[in-house]
Amino acid sequence: MAALLGDVDPSAVIFVSGGTEANHLALIGTGRERVLVSAVEHDSVRHAVPAAEIIPVGPEGIVDLDALDRLLGADLRPALVSVMYANNETGVIQPVAEIAAIVRRNGALFHCDAVQAAGKLALEAGAIGADLVTLSAHKIGGPTGIGALVVTGGIELAPLLRGGGQEHRRRAGTENLPGIAGFAAAAAAEIADYERVAALRDGLEAEIAMTARDAVVLGAAANRLPNTSAIAMPGVAAETQVVALDLDGVMVSAGAACSSGKVGPSHVLAAMGVAPEIAASTIRVSLGWSSSEAEIDHFLRAWTALYRRCRRLAEGARAA
Repeated sequence: MAALLGDVDPSAVIFVSGGTEANHLALIGTGRERVLVSAVEHDSVRHAVPAAEIIPVGPEGIVDLDALDRLLGADLRPALVSVMYANNETGVIQPVAEIAAIVRRNGALFHCDAVQAAGKLALEAGAIGADLVTLSAHKIGGPTGIGALVVTGGIELAPLLRGGGQEHRRRAGTENLPGIAGFAAAAAAEIADYERVAALRDGLEAEIAMTARDAVVLGAAANRLPNTSAIAMPGVAAETQVVALDLDGVMVSAGAACSSGKVGPSHVLAAMGVAPEIAASTIRVSLGWSSSEAEIDHFLRAWTALYRRCRRLAEGARAA
């Protein structure tokens, strides 16, 4: 597991139940007086410290580096900054090395939720520059219910779970050994060919642009994960799209995949300044390492049929 992040001591790895617990341990366990999180963080970060200060992002979802520097410089209390490597809704990749440099210059700690990026981007700890890194097995092909917090800076953490001496007294409870073994096996596997996946994703977006001039790909101008696309079909609610596509054999989500059952606006798109009507019509399309051209064609046929059907209905309503 340590090898997944390059030159990291194995004792730096703390096994936990998943990304959510790792994020809580990082944000709460460090005991920092100030916690700052980006406006587009995963809910497991946002809700870990509800009173955390919010770092704004620009229209593409990239952290405002100048704002981060100003926020840190305005208060000299010990701080922890949490910014994800890549967003779970849009796939937008953050400039983590630049963020780390600003955080370090201001004497703060840097936590990076790398759950989405693992297995798709290089995760050299030195390049990320974070003091704490969150990982989850199921995002790299391992089992669910197992994750890790990697503490690269020798930081002392107060455990969230107390009672035993497991994980060097940083996380009590009997370890999930089968899960850990599966996590390690997935971490040791070769990274899948995501250049091929990126080409499929880019082709999908290009076809949609030709079919629907009013369609919007959120974060398209930013550097993104190769497998993620957030696509708006203006005028058609995201929930309607999810149901219609599901009936056609295509699985997508409205917003965060782990929150696909919720109905409500995306805080990520709101932070990016996306108009409410566009945000409400945005779905997340995720490709996997085994995705094929045939599957992309299937999606495009289903999406195009839905788009044209909804446009006909809208035109009919206007005519009436």
